[in-house]
Amino acid sequence: MTTNLTATRRRFLQMSSAAALASAAPWPVSAAFSAEIAHPDGPVHGLSVFGDLKYGPDFTQFEYVNRLAPQGGTFSFQAPYWSFNQNVLTYNTFNSFILKGDAPPRMELCFDTLMVRAHDEPDAVYGLVAETVEVSEDGNVFTFNLRPEARFHDGSKLTAEDVAFSLLLLKADGHPLLSQPLSALKDAVVLDDYKVALQFNGTQSRNLPLVVAADYPIFSKRYYTAYDFKQSTLTPPLSSGPYKVGKHAVGHYVEYHKIENYWAKDLPVRVGQCNFAVIRVEFYRERQTAFEAFKKGKTLYREEFTSKNWATEYNFPAVEDGKVVRREFPDGRPSGAQGWFINTRLDKFKDPRVREALGYAFDFEWSNQNLFYGLYTRTQSFFENSDMKAEGMPSAAELALLEPFRGEVPEAVFGEAVTQPVSDGSGYDRKLLKRASELLAEAGYTRKGSDLVGPDGNPLTIEFLNNTAAFERIVNPMIKNLERLGIKASLRIVDPAQYEARLNEYDFDIASRRLSLTPTLSDTIREMWGSKAASVPGTYNTSGIASPVVDALIDKAIAATTRDDMITAARALDRVLRAGHYWIPQWFKNVHTVAMWDVYGFPEETPRYFFPVEELWWTDKEKAEKLGKAG
Repeated sequence: MTTNLTATRRRFLQMSSAAALASAAPWPVSAAFSAEIAHPDGPVHGLSVFGDLKYGPDFTQFEYVNRLAPQGGTFSFQAPYWSFNQNVLTYNTFNSFILKGDAPPRMELCFDTLMVRAHDEPDAVYGLVAETVEVSEDGNVFTFNLRPEARFHDGSKLTAEDVAFSLLLLKADGHPLLSQPLSALKDAVVLDDYKVALQFNGTQSRNLPLVVAADYPIFSKRYYTAYDFKQSTLTPPLSSGPYKVGKHAVGHYVEYHKIENYWAKDLPVRVGQCNFAVIRVEFYRERQTAFEAFKKGKTLYREEFTSKNWATEYNFPAVEDGKVVRREFPDGRPSGAQGWFINTRLDKFKDPRVREALGYAFDFEWSNQNLFYGLYTRTQSFFENSDMKAEGMPSAAELALLEPFRGEVPEAVFGEAVTQPVSDGSGYDRKLLKRASELLAEAGYTRKGSDLVGPDGNPLTIEFLNNTAAFERIVNPMIKNLERLGIKASLRIVDPAQYEARLNEYDFDIASRRLSLTPTLSDTIREMWGSKAASVPGTYNTSGIASPVVDALIDKAIAATTRDDMITAARALDRVLRAGHYWIPQWFKNVHTVAMWDVYGFPEETPRYFFPVEELWWTDKEKAEKLGKAG
């Protein structure tokens, strides 16, 4: 797996809570959603889409934090993920919430939100600035009761005026990933100094109110009345979060300094978190330069995304001396779909037998052993690494959703979930290539000399499109196998801008991409697999899937009124998608591979749904002093 691809994936994961809602078709809030959350007894301390909360109103901390974590020290790293207009290579503004400019990662640490996510639950949020929230019976009005003690860093009060101002400002002028979802927000109404009502128009997806509560920053109305929010600026903004911008040098580093008298530090949603005195983000334009800086101890933490590096490059003196240690931490998030997506808009890929045959040319077992050092697992599902993945025979509940479409979908949908072929690991498995030849013959292809000619009389040619040369070693063996089938295949590497432009214009045969999902499905899956999205420029529906059956199952998944129903619909959808052979699945790993200078402590349990190291870990003072890293 390449750094470029993984970074893109993590950016999408980080942004998906908001971005998932940006371009989807309207979907009414389900009656069950409002019934589950609307409490006749009054305000509640937390929200989730299906009403299931792990933590009660009297909880004192999240289970995955260490409330006794030591305070102080510096966390120094290059950000492994980022969001909105943030840039991991450099920055020229501290305004992270507009499209203009490049902001440093982790500016969000400077801003409080109405609520915060529990990282050990799929979609639950609990009160931060908002102590409680009330939900109308129709699910369209969320009234937040604010904590009077909330403060900005200059000591001024954070009030309902600031909340309403912030959301309406972001709706008008915010980054598109923030502004577009807010099209469903009719108004933000100040009811009194510490009560604000968010009024939605009924077309919001079921998790939008939770996203707005947990992911949208609160600004000071007074500050942004004096300063133009739409402009890039290197003046650190007034904010209210656990950190503020400290020392910085553009293109080199930025430090976030902890607010010692942070107003929320003792709240249950903050206890045991934000333990570092300084969070320092380093910037490097070259991957190797960043790695060398880590080896020398200039950065102290590194999440490694390249299997070759992980297997072969961690043999420098600091590792051998035990100063640098390596760990793998579980990643319980849905891994999603990484693969080579086949452009079914092209006539040559209309026949699913042709698409299936192409998959037999990729010898994952050989690649994993010889290229990936055995670090990866083959991706099978569009919902990989989650309970939404279809496995084995369909359950009775899945069959109830699938039976109405018998005859409209491949018969394989009703059998064992489609899985990718397992090779003998030789790189040239004759049995697999023989099966590929049979499928192509069934689709009307014949050999004429060295060429495989289709029913239209034209040789079958394929171009793999990618934006990094790191994929050459992976694609070239597959190209050789395709040539053995008579298919003329090639790899075209273009720069990232051209890559996105060609995908946006559907100007490709097969392209590599990673799509990831949040644990609770939202309208984003329409953009990935829905028929309407197949013809929208810039769509995530890379393969151009346009199937009424897929559309119907997407509707079922989005409209589900319980998590069990959502999982069942997702599994049924997964079976149909996999039987369509719209892609050649690649690989995944369900762990974070981390190298660090041995100066940090961390909780024993890693939360399942996120890995915010800089928020949960701490400096072990004794270890840091021993290595001379206590400063």
